[in-house]
Amino acid sequence: MLALTTALAAVMGGAISGLIVHHRQPAASVHRLVSIGSSASPAPVLERPAGSIAAVAARILPSVVSIEVRTASGGDTGSGIVISNAGFILTNNHVIAAAVGGGGKLTVVFPDKQHVSGTIAGRDTVSDLAVVQVHNVHGLHPASLGSSSSLAVGDSVVAVGSPLGLAGTVTSGIVSALDRPVEAGSSQGKPNDVIDAIQTDAAINPGNSGGPLVNASGEVIGVNSAIATLSGGQIFDSGQSGNIGLGFAIPIDQAKRIARQIITNGFSTHAIIGVQLDGSYKGNGARIGSPTGAAGGVTAGGPAARAGLRVGDIVVAVDGLTITSFDELIVQIRKHIPGQQLTLAYLRGGQRHSAVVTLGSARSD
Repeated sequence: MLALTTALAAVMGGAISGLIVHHRQPAASVHRLVSIGSSASPAPVLERPAGSIAAVAARILPSVVSIEVRTASGGDTGSGIVISNAGFILTNNHVIAAAVGGGGKLTVVFPDKQHVSGTIAGRDTVSDLAVVQVHNVHGLHPASLGSSSSLAVGDSVVAVGSPLGLAGTVTSGIVSALDRPVEAGSSQGKPNDVIDAIQTDAAINPGNSGGPLVNASGEVIGVNSAIATLSGGQIFDSGQSGNIGLGFAIPIDQAKRIARQIITNGFSTHAIIGVQLDGSYKGNGARIGSPTGAAGGVTAGGPAARAGLRVGDIVVAVDGLTITSFDELIVQIRKHIPGQQLTLAYLRGGQRHSAVVTLGSARSD
């Protein structure tokens, strides 16, 4: 009890003393200088070492936009890459698909928050690519487009976009695999719409689609297009949720060619051999023929027919590279351009044969 009384007295005494001092010096004003942090702290430095994630981000961010599509039933957000001072922006077809035919309003949002209406210059549903154009926008920063042909597994990469609507988001990782067959985000179950994707563990989420995957020099080497989920191990487009470290990008070498064609012609073309492949075939290789067993499977007068291929033949190699499934064959064809030649090894009646096929051309939507 004594101790408690003493403590209270000390507190009260201090309060009374303070009141007396304040009363005696009514005009006095007490200012205290308080130092926060160490005076030895260095001044902020904006420069970053070449090749650092911060330096890569600083180079690519001015070239990345958000793309908003609004329809009567809702809307979605994706990403895009400025590729020309003329206002051309590269993105995924599935990002802008809802705006096709006037079905929705397409808006491009620049890093400075400027909102500009965009129009669709052209699209390629097979490769899930599209080009959007904006007009009367000055001070554009076209991205530097690199080459995907020189990539190696383990190379450092940075992904940029608007995941979940969060514009200007930067994530980093490595190239996890190359030539990964992935169903195109806009394929809607079409078995022949497969891309030879770059696989990365850089975090990619819904909204990243159409944004760039860049190398350590800040050059675009891929267009982010798809992610994988744990639901049955299937590949989904960016409309699905949940990054698990499995993202996929369209190689920029393919994307550049398609973008140039769209800008020049309003459409693009891709290589074909003129066959239908049996997606239900479970053996090694890619079997030519309808999965339902219906007649057909080899286009009359097409590249495969001219090379002597028939329904039932099983393609097992392209230019010496082993083929184990139909989508691997599609990927190898997609890596080439119309007019080039491929040597196909195939099985017929258990016997191995080979044929040189000159690739034909088909127009994309």
